[in-house]
Amino acid sequence: MNTSNLETIPDVFLAAFKEYKDKPAFTCLGKTLSYAEIDRYSEQFASYLQNHTSLKPGDRVAVQLANILQYPVAMFGIMRAGMILVNTNPMYTEREVEHQLNDSGAKLLVVMSNVASPAAAIIRNTSVEQVIVTDAADLHGFPMGPIINFVAKHVKKLVPEFSFPNQISFKDALKKGASSPLATVSVDPSDVAVLQYTGGTTGVAKGAMLMHSNIVSNMKQLDERLGSMNQPGAETFVAPLPLYHIYAFTIHCMMLVSTGNHSILIPNPRDMDGFVNALKGQKITGFVGLNTLFNGLCHNEGFKKLDFSQLKLTASGGMALTSDVGDLWKKTTGCQVSEGYGMTETSPVISSNPPDDIRQGTVGTPVINTDIKIVDDDGNEVAQGESGELLVRGPQVMKGYWQRPEATAEILSEDGWLKTGDMAVISKDRYIKIVDRKKDMIIVSGFNVYPNEIEDEVCKHPGVLEAAAIGVPDAKSGEAVKLFIVKDDPALTREDVIAFCRTQLTGYKIPRHIEFRDDLPKSNVGKILRRELKEEEKAKTSGKAA
Repeated sequence: MNTSNLETIPDVFLAAFKEYKDKPAFTCLGKTLSYAEIDRYSEQFASYLQNHTSLKPGDRVAVQLANILQYPVAMFGIMRAGMILVNTNPMYTEREVEHQLNDSGAKLLVVMSNVASPAAAIIRNTSVEQVIVTDAADLHGFPMGPIINFVAKHVKKLVPEFSFPNQISFKDALKKGASSPLATVSVDPSDVAVLQYTGGTTGVAKGAMLMHSNIVSNMKQLDERLGSMNQPGAETFVAPLPLYHIYAFTIHCMMLVSTGNHSILIPNPRDMDGFVNALKGQKITGFVGLNTLFNGLCHNEGFKKLDFSQLKLTASGGMALTSDVGDLWKKTTGCQVSEGYGMTETSPVISSNPPDDIRQGTVGTPVINTDIKIVDDDGNEVAQGESGELLVRGPQVMKGYWQRPEATAEILSEDGWLKTGDMAVISKDRYIKIVDRKKDMIIVSGFNVYPNEIEDEVCKHPGVLEAAAIGVPDAKSGEAVKLFIVKDDPALTREDVIAFCRTQLTGYKIPRHIEFRDDLPKSNVGKILRRELKEEEKAKTSGKAA
């Protein structure tokens, strides 16, 4: 399909529905929906929004779903009705979901029953007028759908009690929508398509306004970068990362849809056995994940026995790929990991490794039509090869933060340059190496220490499964490195780690403090949360002072 003339998200998926109608689009829990079925269901959902609610084009609809078949149906339906999608994390607490619903001004919420209770507890404090509730297997048909839903609710007890004041089931919404005609809505490329909330790592979570043109541009940039790796109607990609996250959204709901390809949705990637079962018998050609997920899978015996003979592309993003995990993935699957880089604010991809020239330890080169530069603290460009903050400009850069002009001005200049907050180095041939987050940098006696480097080296020790490094106050050096480790070998000691570090790192980079843990705090995407470790340390320090 020629995508050059497609400018909005509905342009993209309506063309795909027509051209690839008989191809498999999404598979989840053993059920596959074709492009024609996604077309029909999403039209019914859009018709329901148009004809059976008070919502109008431009209104916000929050979607709080895991990777189930209802996600693409709801998402495409929202777009067909000319409304704005608000992607909402199913694991949010009451406080977090209340903030996002109120900040976005969402008028309708689509929520999965097993995560509905936090939203139910605060829904009367929000602008939401109606809630559409769905069970995991609502689109599986008879008899499997009812069986899966019954087991989840009554056997596994996964669905707590909840109630909303104006509630309808997803299946009933589709039935009502099917009885009413859908009116075509005109959408402009400059219209906001998605409010994609940042993780809120610095202050309150903010909604990045991603326009139709932003997301479609990034889709085209990704497709151009992959080239022959993304053959129309011939690929099967694994989708373990949540579709409500912009990384998976743009790959699985945009790029792969535009080329008529197939995504296998994994609702719960932490259930490794269920994950492996979902992949059995599938001829996987692509895999989208990140470091912690790759590491966990490669330590699963069932995963090692899968057929990887067709796997030709593994994409990594969201957090740094450590060299030991990259090597382990290639050894296990035969496929080298291609690391990329992006942000919520850039729809998300800024750079990725070209499939035919992957350079481990870098996040590749900028995707087409993307400008980058490295600047110092005063905003001046640094000499080639020197580190500084990475700035980016391109058609994928957001419009700004929703109703936050001051926050927008802090990160986005009038001439379109976005401050990434990441420290980077660019080689002569434009390969980018992310040194670390600017705010995560540790300063030991005036020397810059980057946590990624320490974590990457420490994880090469055979007794280390995972590691995270942060800076903690130190009377002599200002800051010292503290390392948190999850063991792969129970016999591993602090002395073992220090001795290993001495062979790999300069003296001031060697951790002064080491803490062994059973696990590390992670986001729902699987990214290790250094900020939570920092907050714990700060609490300890303030407690001692008191």
